[in-house]
This record gives sequence, C-alpha cells and structure tokens, in this order.
Amino acid sequence: MPPPDRPAGQGGGAGTSGAALLDALEQLRTRLDQAVLPLQAPGADDARALRRQALDQLDDYLLPRLRASAAPVLAVLGGSTGAGKSTLVNSLLGARVSAAGVLRPTTRWPVLVHHPLDGRWFSTDRVLPGLARLTARVADPDPAAGGPAGTAQPAGEPGTQAPLPDAQPAVGAAGRRGAGLTLVASEAVPQGLALLDAPDVDSVVEENRTLARQLLAAADLWLFVTTAARYADAVPWELLHDAAARRTALAIVLDRVDPGEEDAVRTHLRAMLDEQGLPGTPVLLVPEEQPVDGLLPAWAVAPVAEWLTALAADPQARAGVVGRTRDGLVADLATRAGRVADAVDAQRDADARLRATVAHAYDQAADDVARATSDGRLLRGEVLARWQDVVGTGELMRSVEEHVGRWRDRLTAYVRGRRADDPALAEAIGRSLDAVVVDAAERAAEHADAAWRADPAAAGLLDGLALSRASTGIRARVADEVRAWQDDVLALVRDEGAGRRTQARALSFGVNGLGAALMLVVFASTGGLTGAEVGIAGGTALLAQRLLEAVFGDDAVRRLTATAHDLLRTRVRSVLDTEAARFTSQLDALGAATATGEPLRAATARVVAAPAPTGPGRTGPAPTGPAPAGATPAAGGLRGVGAVPPPDRAGGRAADGADGATAPPHRRGWWQRLTGRDGTRA
Repeated sequence: MPPPDRPAGQGGGAGTSGAALLDALEQLRTRLDQAVLPLQAPGADDARALRRQALDQLDDYLLPRLRASAAPVLAVLGGSTGAGKSTLVNSLLGARVSAAGVLRPTTRWPVLVHHPLDGRWFSTDRVLPGLARLTARVADPDPAAGGPAGTAQPAGEPGTQAPLPDAQPAVGAAGRRGAGLTLVASEAVPQGLALLDAPDVDSVVEENRTLARQLLAAADLWLFVTTAARYADAVPWELLHDAAARRTALAIVLDRVDPGEEDAVRTHLRAMLDEQGLPGTPVLLVPEEQPVDGLLPAWAVAPVAEWLTALAADPQARAGVVGRTRDGLVADLATRAGRVADAVDAQRDADARLRATVAHAYDQAADDVARATSDGRLLRGEVLARWQDVVGTGELMRSVEEHVGRWRDRLTAYVRGRRADDPALAEAIGRSLDAVVVDAAERAAEHADAAWRADPAAAGLLDGLALSRASTGIRARVADEVRAWQDDVLALVRDEGAGRRTQARALSFGVNGLGAALMLVVFASTGGLTGAEVGIAGGTALLAQRLLEAVFGDDAVRRLTATAHDLLRTRVRSVLDTEAARFTSQLDALGAATATGEPLRAATARVVAAPAPTGPGRTGPAPTGPAPAGATPAAGGLRGVGAVPPPDRAGGRAADGADGATAPPHRRGWWQRLTGRDGTRA
C-alpha cells in the first residue's frame, strides 16, 4: 500500500507522460486476470466482486484514459429513478436525444452526447469496450428557438428517428447481450466535453443497476442528479460514499427545488456532504419547473450549463478533473488488488485444508486396514475353518510346544500325499481381506464427504456427485489388488526357497501352503489377541509361524512377514488413493493449490511506485482519421448559458460555492474545490 504521504501511482521521481504507470497498470491487469478464486472460502464472494470491479476500473477507465489523455472529459449523469437525468440532458442540448419518463426502455442503450469533432474518441472501443455502438446525430438547430432543436437521427439517414429502445440493433457480442451506447453528435456540447445519461442506480432491473455503476466507474466526472425530495435516500449516498473513497471528481445537481427552499435545501445537503467526506463538492440547483415539449426552460438549467461550459473551456480544470479521478482510482485499485491478493492466498489455504480432510479420512482408512490385517481379526471364521481343513489343528493344538517336528512332518507328508485345499483357503483369505478394505473405503468416503459439506470452501464442489459412498468399481479393484498381493506372497516364498536343496522337495509341493501360512502370520504380526482368542486364532498363527520357521528359519520368517505386510499396505494404499482422488480431482481442476498472491502484490507495488502523469501531453497516439464532413472547430454552447430567470425566480439560478453563496463557476477557488488542485498546474 502507498505510504500516507504519497498518493498511489506517484513515485518520487520527476513527472512523466504516464508511460511507466500505464505499463505497470497493464501488468497489474494481467495479474488480476490470472488471480484464481474458485473456492467458496470465507470472503471469496467479496474478493471476486473486488477483482471484477478492479478489472472494470482498468478496462473502462484507467487504461483508456492513460492511453489517450487528450480525450474529452466524460461527465456521466447518474442518479435515482425519476431524478430527471434525461430531461436535464435534453434541456441542456435543446433536443430530445434521451427518452425521459418513469418507464425508460432506453436504459440498456444509454446516450452519450459529444461534439462532432470529438466523435473519434468514442466511436471505437477506447472507452467502455464491452458495449456496442450506435451512431446518431442531432438535427440542425432551429434558429427561431435560440438553440439546438430536433431529435436524434441515425448518421447518414436524415429525417429518420434514431432507434430508441423498441428498435435497437444488436451490434457485436455486447449488442447481443442487449447493451450498448447510442452516440449522438451535437454542436451544443462544448468540444473537450461529453455527456452520458446513465441508467438509474436504483432501477428495478438488476442489469440496469449494474450498467449504471459500470458507466459511473468509467467517468472522469460524476454529475450526480437527485431531487430535493430524495437527496437523502440511501442508494445515492452509497455511491457518493464510493466516490469519496476513490476521490472521484464529483458535482451534485439538485433537481426540482421548490421556490423559496433553495437556501434550506442547499445548507442541509452541504452538511450531509461534509459528513460523508465530500466537503466543497459543487451543488447546482435546478428549480421545479414543468417541461415544455420535454425541455425545461433555458434559465432553469443555466447553472448546470454554465458550470459544464466553464469546465470545457478551461484546459487546466479539465486536466485537474482527469488527474484527480485518475489518481483516486489508482489508489483505490491498489487497495482492491491487495485484498484480492490476500483472497488468493486464502484460496490456497482452503485448498490445502480440503485436501487435508480427505487425506486424514483415507489415512485413517489405511490405518484401519493395517490394524485389521495384523491384530488377528482375520484369523477367525471362514479363514480359520479353511486352515483347519489343511493341517488338522485338533491334534496339533494339544502339543504346540512339544511336537514342532511332528507338525512339520505331518504337514510335509500331507502336502506330499495330496495337494492341500489351497484354493479354498486362498479364497477365504481374499474374501476377508476384500471385506476389510471395502468397509474402510466406505467409511473414508463418508467421513470425507461430511467434512467437505461442513466446510464452506467446498460449497458447489459436491453438487451432482455421489462421493459419500465408495466408487461403484471399488469391489472389483480391491479384489484385483488382494489377488495380486497373494501372488506377491507366493513369489516371496518361492524366491526365499530357491537354492535350498534341503527344502527343495517340500517347496516344490507346498508353495501355496507355505504362502497361506505366511499370510496367516502376517495377519497376527502385532500379537494383539487376548483371552480366549489366543487359544483359537493365536494358536493358528503360532502354528503357521512354527511351520515357516522350520522351513526358512527365524530371521527369514521375520523378514518375509514384514515384507508381505509392506506389500499389502502398498496395494491397499493404491486403492484408497484412487478413491481419494475422486475428491482431490475436483480441486486439481481448479488450480487453487498453487495459487499465490505474491505476483499480484508485486504488480501492485509497481503501480504504487510509478510516477503519475504531470504534463498535458498524452501517453498514446492521437485518434486517426478525418474530422466529420463539413465540421469546423467550435467551442459549442449548451442551452441555458447566459439565460436569465424571470424576476420572481431569481433565487433558483444558483451554483453553490464553498460558503453557500452564489458564485461564478469560473473562479479559481471554485476550480480548486472541484479538481483538488490550486489552478496553477495542468
């Protein structure tokens, strides 16, 4: 963030044309566009809105303005429903170019009025690039009326009414969405100034409210129109508070002021502006008058007309308005970008948290399988019955310590005489293992799903997915891995017996039997059995261990047991990792795991350090192309300049000064309040 003694966008070096700031802002825009905010982490909605607002600030105002600093000042008229914005614009031009009334179908195609010589600045996507363009013009002035008159007409089609809301062409992608700008060229607008009639900020149509805020954000100057009856409403003050925070150049037009109420209303509004951090904001009063043919009397709009005309005629004032708004938006942009960077880091933290909950659930499942396959639980039921079928444990269990040799001889003779019922034992072991692993996977899925649903960051990630149960193919995958592990165990036995001539014959007949014995030893390797279990399952494991020790020796059995257990753990982990990936793949697709706000912070710091433009020169090429045919340089003149009110309404012609008294709008102190500058700098 910029230090308190230096505005954002102004480094300590000498003033420049703004190329460094433009380059820094372009890089910042790239970083903002790359910011990843897919998870519903705390504050994510606010961060997304900030990011969108920051991109809009860059696209709709800062970048276009820095690329073309010589462009006219764009004054956007915003306000509440029924405030009289369109009537005011029409009255200033002396022509009905913007449809007025409570039901305004043109709100999706707001009207931007400019001098004919300034049309090149607005006919391209230099400003508000997301909106299509419809070009129109104002009919020739009616000399008898003392100013411009007529209606907006499409350029090149004299005598044809310009398409208003009920017949607006869809131009380009933006036009297909139903929004665009109607460009109206009028010699009534002073060169160097453009007026844009924005939709109502409190429109009942959400798209209109959004468009109104977008247009206000693209303005060099807010001309905020409200009425004497509604200037204290909450919605306008929310936007005015934003203007104060951004240091946007601002003026208030107070419409429909009853005769005799001017001073009281002005004083109260001035107090409210002071309280909201907007001291010195110009307040222009428009008295309550009935329009004639849709236009207010010229004298009624004279304060606004003279105020805008004076602004257009003063290059330093225009530069001051642009500079104040630009610098305020740069400072506001730095704040927004910093908060977005923090939100990006929060996304990474949320991603890590969600992954950790999944990892914990499936790690717990792996631990459960490891315990179940090492504490003797599997040496019961069908497995125990099948083992007894193989070795006849009734007699052997009565001489566990005394007749190890006899056990070995009996098993060897048994194996030599006929092959053991190995398939039944192996299948029993496989089925028991299958059940243990599948149950663990089911519990892990349930726990992971519940943890994600309890975490706001995972909102939306589980929509349409059935992740609370193990996958439909879990049983087949577990069966494949268990059978593969049994093959691993047989391979261990076979490899361990290779080269041992004393046991060569036994192994040639009993690899499957010895492999089954090793599996049983693995299943009781922790010695977790107690009580009566020792006499049943424990004795079974001890018998299998003694058999293996007689064939391979103590050390080899310990090593084979550990290796077999590790192989089982690896295969079980593979199954569980595949199940966990159903969750984590949702995160992988979002890319939040590697997100970091540091590049955005670095780009913001570069913007803060860049010197702001301090000279009148522009930072980009001037628009190319010829001026409109037949046009000659002209200052233009808004309707109402110099108009005098009737004697009984003299109090209504007022432009508020700092002290509340009527003041000519061209005075140096007035410009200082408007632009925040002393009037001696461009």
